[in-house]
Amino acid sequence: MSDAQPHLYLVDGSSYIFRAYHRLPPLTNRHGQPAGAVYGYTAMLWKLADGLNKADGPTHMAVILDASESTHRNEMYDQYKANRPPPPEDLIPQFPLIRVATRAFSIPCIEQNGLEADDIIACYVLAATKAGWKVTIVSSDKDLMQLIEDGKVDMLDTMNDRRIGREQVLEKFGVGPEKVGDVLALMGDSVDNVPGVPGIGPKTASQLIQQYGDLDTVLASTDEITKPKLKQNLIEHADAARLSRELVRLVCDAPLPEPLDDLVLTGIPPEPLKEFLEDQGFKSLLNRVAGGGASSGGTRPVDVMASKPVAAAPTPPEAQDINVDRSAYETVTTMEALDRWIAEATANGFVALDTETDCIDCVIARLVGVSLATAPNKACYIPVGHVSADLLSDAPSQMPMADVLARLKPLLEDPAVLKIGHNLKYDWVMFAKQDINVAPYDDTMVMSFDLDAGRGIGGHGLDELARAMCNHECIPFKQVCGTGQKAITFDKVPLAQATEYAGEDADICLRLWQRLKPRLASENVTRVYEMVDRQLVTTVGRMERRGIKVDRDYLASLSSEFSKEITALEGRVYEAAGGPFTIGSPQQLGSVLYDRLGLKGGRKGKSGTYSTDVNELERLAGEGVEVANRVLEWRQLTKLRSTYTDALQAQINPETGRVHTSYSLSGAQTGRLSSTEPNLQNIPIRTEIGRKIRDAFVAEPGYQLMSADYSQIELRLAAQMADVPQLKEAFAAHEDIHSMTAEELFGSVDRDTRGKAKTVNFAILYGISSWGLAGRLGVPKEEGAAIIARYFERFPGIRSYMDDTLAFARTNGFTRTLFGRKTHFPNIRAGNPNHRAGAERAAINAPIQGTSADLIKRAMNRMDEALEKAGLEGVRMLLQVHDELLFEVPDGREQEAAAVVREVMAKAAEPAMKLDVPLDVEVGWGANWGAAH
Repeated sequence: MSDAQPHLYLVDGSSYIFRAYHRLPPLTNRHGQPAGAVYGYTAMLWKLADGLNKADGPTHMAVILDASESTHRNEMYDQYKANRPPPPEDLIPQFPLIRVATRAFSIPCIEQNGLEADDIIACYVLAATKAGWKVTIVSSDKDLMQLIEDGKVDMLDTMNDRRIGREQVLEKFGVGPEKVGDVLALMGDSVDNVPGVPGIGPKTASQLIQQYGDLDTVLASTDEITKPKLKQNLIEHADAARLSRELVRLVCDAPLPEPLDDLVLTGIPPEPLKEFLEDQGFKSLLNRVAGGGASSGGTRPVDVMASKPVAAAPTPPEAQDINVDRSAYETVTTMEALDRWIAEATANGFVALDTETDCIDCVIARLVGVSLATAPNKACYIPVGHVSADLLSDAPSQMPMADVLARLKPLLEDPAVLKIGHNLKYDWVMFAKQDINVAPYDDTMVMSFDLDAGRGIGGHGLDELARAMCNHECIPFKQVCGTGQKAITFDKVPLAQATEYAGEDADICLRLWQRLKPRLASENVTRVYEMVDRQLVTTVGRMERRGIKVDRDYLASLSSEFSKEITALEGRVYEAAGGPFTIGSPQQLGSVLYDRLGLKGGRKGKSGTYSTDVNELERLAGEGVEVANRVLEWRQLTKLRSTYTDALQAQINPETGRVHTSYSLSGAQTGRLSSTEPNLQNIPIRTEIGRKIRDAFVAEPGYQLMSADYSQIELRLAAQMADVPQLKEAFAAHEDIHSMTAEELFGSVDRDTRGKAKTVNFAILYGISSWGLAGRLGVPKEEGAAIIARYFERFPGIRSYMDDTLAFARTNGFTRTLFGRKTHFPNIRAGNPNHRAGAERAAINAPIQGTSADLIKRAMNRMDEALEKAGLEGVRMLLQVHDELLFEVPDGREQEAAAVVREVMAKAAEPAMKLDVPLDVEVGWGANWGAAH
């Protein structure tokens, strides 16, 4: 092929944009606008354009975008792409900037009303190949694989840095590019809502097209198909298959929006690009224009901040590119091969592991396979529970699960071999159900959380860390198992795909461990990891397995009661609003408040509708607006009904008869545990409705529920950490701290002044403003300011603590708890005053709230052993909610259990440190949580 042959690169702009958006954390440009996707897109496009005049690089280039949502496909099928969610709110304003970025490179940015980007690409491919050009489509979209032609058209998957030609299409679909449309028509596409034929997945579709040649022949040959269900589906859904074939067919003959010759790429003129980068504040990229750095798609966007740091705050370590060879992973289906991997892991002294299951609920999930990694690119997958994927295939060859687990058990329990996992709690539970106690272990998710909580690295999941730390995109789960109606469980994934997916998880986990482990010591995080968080993997895993019993009949009656109250509330809302409307619609509610009722102070958001968030409604309620009060009540009651009284009934595990919440060990950045399915942290603490919901959590027959709750722990820790003598003495003497504060602030103690003092005590620790405190107390702003001033005058240590904490955070970018837990605050130096003020308020409270979290975690980690040592093995720790632990205790053992629990919680800080203030623990018990609390 001649060197002079033009080579056209056609960039699928949407895939680039979304990859950039999900790869980087939320960032802003120097104007305060969202710009994370813009930065990532710019760096990626630059890397691609930099191939000009290099081997197989572009001579011509264009970025192709979607101009409109409606095309001829919507006229054919009105449900086409109907299920697609809207783009993320902070991505929408970045689309215009991405167009500007493209043109700043002097690269055409092409879009055409009535055509999808895929159609425009197809038109250019046809025109360019007719002209004798070579074409590379920069995308991994399966629809575009229809265009591949040997020697003329290929694809470049920049996510995995690989070329896709005819051979790769055959490997993926089992057919050549010219038949991909027929396969897609049979299997459908849940993302684009292409219907396809129910029950036919990629493998069956491929086999049918291989056997019969094309879609029309398949549909005309149903008499030859012996599988009854497959035959029936093909007959009943033939029209849907033909429609699907037209939906996936690319338009190739539309006029070109711009002539081919206008797409020539003669270089990157520096001036327009420089102007754009300066305007956005992309300093690292700007350095490249001046020759200050090599072109690379992996540059970390630490410069995309509008303001200068108060001091040089530490930034996350630079991402390091890795080479991942998924083809090197081994599928282990013989005992000889398994023994070889076990021997290598034993000789290493460490092994990364991961489990694959048939659902995400580890309590009921069935084990499908185990992956191991002993070195980068050296990983294996051991299938144990795969079944046939479709009607035409048999279950794959694999070893019996019992035999595999018997062989793995000595390795997983070997004290001389460190087991490494990511979110290991899930895997620990899966093995614990098989009577395997995985130990010792490290958890890379917990390591990342302890090192980088709040830092804005994009999350602590394996995929997010692979992007942030390794510039690597892991295989998405949906790519393996699909989405929507076409989704399959992992036990139906072919072994080759399963091996690549599962092996990569173990491989990446091992690489993350190699990078994260040394940072623990160098960044002074070893203490909190070893003394607080690591052991939680097993502590919380045991709690999740135990679950808690709920009374289904009581929940049903409570749902009915709530429904009646909601109906009555709706009537009162309509009466106060002057007529009915959809209460759950923010748009209609805003119109009622500010148009129909003519209330003042309404503020409109970017969408042009009035804000009706909780702050706005509370403001109006404070001004005596009855409809706002009623809507707040309606919102709370409907949320509690849907979240708890209705949902809890569906969440009862049919095997255990209990509800098993899932705790995240990296949820709240201050270190508190968070829970989901159900979220138990949001049950109202002091309301009558909250008490009714807690009444639904009950003890098993022969048991009581026991609640143990730290009393005023954050105030006690404030006294300790701020070194406030009056508060320390009051706590030591077991005085009423709120009454003492009322005496100090107001000169007298009664129900009113004590209530105000209680509000002040807690609000001050959250850095509340004078305006905010005034709002809570219902007093003028000036009085709120005066109360804060008196508080700091009486307790100067609190003022000093707040000032010192903010100074430390501004200098270092993070705060620390007494146990060394770091919480990072990137916005502590933000140019936006609101963002900066929010970070400052959070930074003031983080050391206190974080130390409180550390203490209850330490208590939890010691609890089971202490109870067992006291002969109370029958006592089970079930839940942790804020500062409270909930236990199930055999009848008659309540006093003994209370004494052990109280001592463990009160001495949670020891022997690491001795606190000057006592940690009081309130304990109660009863037949249900409400009675115990």
